[in-house]
Amino acid sequence: MTQATLSALVLVLSLTYCFSAPLPHEDDSDLTENDLRYAEKYLNILYSSPSNPAGMLRSKGSKSMEMKLKEMQSFFGLEVTGTLDEDTMEIMKKPRCGVPDIGQYNFFPRKLKWPRYNLTYRIENYTPDLPSADVDRAIKRALKVWSDVTPLNFTRLRTGTADIMISFGKKEHGDYYPFDGPNGLLAHAFPPGEKIGGDTHFDDDEFFTNDYKGYNLFIVAAHEFGHALGLDHSNDPGSLMYPVYTFAETNSFVLPDDDVQGIQTLYGPGTRDPNPKHPKTPEKCDAELTIDAITELRGEKMIFKDRFFWRLHPQMTEAELVLTKSFWPELPNKIDAAYENSDKDLIYIFKGKKFWALNGYDILDDYPKKLYELGFPKSVKSIDAAVYNRATGKALFFTGDKYWSYDEEIMSVEKGYPRLIADDFPGIGDKVDAAYQRNGYIYFFNGPLQFEYSIWSKRLTRVMKTNSVLLC
Repeated sequence: MTQATLSALVLVLSLTYCFSAPLPHEDDSDLTENDLRYAEKYLNILYSSPSNPAGMLRSKGSKSMEMKLKEMQSFFGLEVTGTLDEDTMEIMKKPRCGVPDIGQYNFFPRKLKWPRYNLTYRIENYTPDLPSADVDRAIKRALKVWSDVTPLNFTRLRTGTADIMISFGKKEHGDYYPFDGPNGLLAHAFPPGEKIGGDTHFDDDEFFTNDYKGYNLFIVAAHEFGHALGLDHSNDPGSLMYPVYTFAETNSFVLPDDDVQGIQTLYGPGTRDPNPKHPKTPEKCDAELTIDAITELRGEKMIFKDRFFWRLHPQMTEAELVLTKSFWPELPNKIDAAYENSDKDLIYIFKGKKFWALNGYDILDDYPKKLYELGFPKSVKSIDAAVYNRATGKALFFTGDKYWSYDEEIMSVEKGYPRLIADDFPGIGDKVDAAYQRNGYIYFFNGPLQFEYSIWSKRLTRVMKTNSVLLC
């Protein structure tokens, strides 16, 4: 039996088994019976151990639902309780890749990889969602993501059998690994090997697009080709190989560092990387951490860094790191400033000369708008930081070594501004990266330092590390 055949057999066994034991869950949660059934199916498909297919008969070594829940919670950085809660259910219901998260390919004693650098691919059929030419371009670009950083080369075949056979199908589509309809498992791919090895299948019940609407085919395909080349899922939320789907800016897409390290472990580096600087996922407790923006949203802190933000709820002990585009695909990858006007129940987000207004997580119509529409001169190209002082009804905007005061009631920049930051806020430096207001204090961030400034006494009261806002 070939390794690819054995991989498929193990995968089938993992998918067809279902525990009859009840799923542990929080008694006071709002989860329904349908939620419990969904969670059980999710765990059986994505967290059944491939290393013990005999365990499908509930042998002594088979994993309980509690063990599977703990494994899944640990993978996604959730609180590991072994009980089904709303946070865990929220992750389960996100659209994602259909390949298991538990190191399916590591079932074998050696890492699976292609024994050669020159590989072929063939597109067997097309989705009706996109013109054929758009599908061709998305597939070609998705493969190039990996060839740019390795010695791999991909050649398209129009007929015959290629190393990577690409197809669109629904439900049971010929590999005993059925899809589940819209908005669930988007696609799957088999590890390198003969016959079915490397083959990549897309669920044609999904709506594939070439922008942020629906599911971007380039992003989905690039992820699946990582599997077809031998990569497992990554638990780095910034990685392309993270199992949950998130839109990324496709025109300027650069493979994250985590994925580069993974694929180069298998194939080594290439010689033609057009983007040698690959984005890394920030570490919240980095002693030299700097941030781009910070705001509160209905009591929850949102701390922006590069293409991510941390969510920190008052009842949470750990900050959750997520990609900005996982919440707002319309927003830029990286933002400059943000602030909340809690009186209007709005937050404002700034990037370059544009800004957006959000109610909760919904972007208001007629946005983005231009900075000059707030009354700034057109010489102001961007905002470094912004904060709203609820006591005065004024928003402060920082750019360079100056700041402006904006009256939210009359929606106008106040006369006499800009003023120098160092004159009115002595001790915090001559620039501000980010700021937010809480309990009578404004917290200014400048590089790796955070300054607590009393609104009432108008003086600096404490200096802390920037990472202390993330409970480090």
